[in-house]
Amino acid sequence: MQIISKYFSSLTETQTKQLSMLQDLYNDWNAKINVISRKDIQQLYEHHVLHSLAIAKFISFKSGTNILDFGTGGGFPGIPLAILFPECRFTLIDGTGKKVRVAQEVATTIGLKNVETKHIRGEEEKGKYDFVVSRAVMPLPELIKIVRKNIAKQQKNVLPNGIICLKGGSLADELKPFSNIVQVTEISNWFTEEWFQTKQVVYLPL
Repeated sequence: MQIISKYFSSLTETQTKQLSMLQDLYNDWNAKINVISRKDIQQLYEHHVLHSLAIAKFISFKSGTNILDFGTGGGFPGIPLAILFPECRFTLIDGTGKKVRVAQEVATTIGLKNVETKHIRGEEEKGKYDFVVSRAVMPLPELIKIVRKNIAKQQKNVLPNGIICLKGGSLADELKPFSNIVQVTEISNWFTEEWFQTKQVVYLPL
């Protein structure tokens, strides 16, 4: 939890409490359902929570923004972002029912009122959103084909509506079709830990 307050110094008491509850909750759920790899659960705050919050360093969502977390798994990046942006609406979807259940239970337990979870495949989601966020779910061209239909036309934020993905490694081939409009930001610009050296935030307006 210290690693979060290191980079987000203006958290409210509620946000601090909600974030601090995550380790025990995910430990408990991971013992029943393997949501996070066993070796990674001890790095929950760095590898999952802080990684998710890199999106909050890239953009500060305005109040009333609707965000779809595509392929949320156990709730990343949606739950940490929902904690940080309580005035925004987050819809977390995943095709694996047991993972969605974990995300819902965690959101309920920590008292998040701005989160809805759905056990649904991306192709079936019909809602309109300002942004789609995801964490290395699939290559960007495939993701765009599925979620283009879900991007709302009306703009609320400084950045045009679109996709914001957390990615790692070499992205040259994957991003080539969008080279004229895609924006790639190194997460190491914000977080100094070695684990983030190969991680990026990828933004594509749609």
